[in-house]
Amino acid sequence: MANSNHKTGSRPQMGQAGWILLLIFATVMTLLPLIFTLSLSFRTQNSIYDPRLFVTELTNGNYIKAMKDNPTIPYNFLASFVISTVSTAATVLFASMAVFGFSRENVKGKLLMYNMIMCALMVPISALVIPITQLNSRFGLLDNYFGLILPYIALNIPYAVTILQGFMSGIPKELEEAAIIDGCTTPGLYVRIVLPLLKSGIVVVSIWTFLTCWNEFFLALCTMTKATTKTLPLIAQQYKGVYNSQPGVLFAILIIITIPMIIFYTIVQKQFVKGMTSGAVKG
Repeated sequence: MANSNHKTGSRPQMGQAGWILLLIFATVMTLLPLIFTLSLSFRTQNSIYDPRLFVTELTNGNYIKAMKDNPTIPYNFLASFVISTVSTAATVLFASMAVFGFSRENVKGKLLMYNMIMCALMVPISALVIPITQLNSRFGLLDNYFGLILPYIALNIPYAVTILQGFMSGIPKELEEAAIIDGCTTPGLYVRIVLPLLKSGIVVVSIWTFLTCWNEFFLALCTMTKATTKTLPLIAQQYKGVYNSQPGVLFAILIIITIPMIIFYTIVQKQFVKGMTSGAVKG
């Protein structure tokens, strides 16, 4: 009996150890490309093609040259930040209002509207780049922040609605009914009851939308042509071919582009995981 209990008790421990090893492996495989890129960004011209992960011949000259050759980086950072922030705020606002409306029983045609929004999920952004660029050109929105903000809002709302709909379904109807009995109006119900209860979902949508807008490339490439209005992801592309003889500088630029996102996610990762977990529990 003692041996049997010992074997039974050891199985969960072995299973837990297996999961830990799997997580460690997944973490290493995820971080390895970033670590290798960081290593390449500090290498000299002589050691840039060394296949080893770490080398001893290092320099910060790649970063110095990258900053000197790209004096508009502060403007590019500002463009990315403003576009991503405004797009995220508007997406959260419109998506939360949409799921609030879809939850009302007296809204006519809500199923049709919801299905139309969901249909947008099936259209890849690559298929919309040319039409959106033509519209931006016709309305004078090329090299204008709104030339990206408006499409980003439209493209992210379907995803935001999908995520928030799961959180909305977890809100007890009794809370809304009690608020209505106490004389709460529909706008008051949305602001005082629904938004606070959607907080976890809003955090998830905000982080997801911000990262998506920050890293978007194809539409930004066709919309922003001036050096001062380009977003950060475009910096590396505009030097394609120029730095083929100096790849260390190109990798330095890639690290400069990535650093703000690493800092951002480090700050908000707890809220993101908490929101995802809350959504999973409610769903």
